[in-house]
Amino acid sequence: MSPIPDFIVEIRELIGHHPLWLPGITAVITRADGRVLLVKRSDNGAWTPVTGIVDPGEEPAVAAAREAMEEAGVEISVDRLASTEVLPELVYDNGDRAAYLDLTFACTWLSGEAHVADDESTDVRWWPVDSLPPMTPHMLRRMDAALSGEREARFVSR
Repeated sequence: MSPIPDFIVEIRELIGHHPLWLPGITAVITRADGRVLLVKRSDNGAWTPVTGIVDPGEEPAVAAAREAMEEAGVEISVDRLASTEVLPELVYDNGDRAAYLDLTFACTWLSGEAHVADDESTDVRWWPVDSLPPMTPHMLRRMDAALSGEREARFVSR
């Protein structure tokens, strides 16, 4: 499965490298023993929670569950919206430009043996929360929001 959804490939044929505004999800998945599921991305080698792009017409929480199954082979419950964040525009190696509205969800593992389930990652592991691998500041903010136990979603209001 290609890491670029078919609908984006079709849009790129029409607009070239012009910026796209896309909704994305981050699924921070925990299990009863307190560990969190991370995937090692094949494009840059970074450890992250499960992430993905919301398909046209798809509910974001449904996208989070779909991405967890597609990337790591696990069934999850999507428990709450933890944070929203607009990410700075990215310019990919091929010149494509995109900005993302990330919706981070706190999720709970239900079933399935975590494994590399597609070509978007090279490794999948459960990590103790107090011993996470290095991650970018924006990914750590998402993790913190999802693991906080807060009921309300975090968002920027200034």
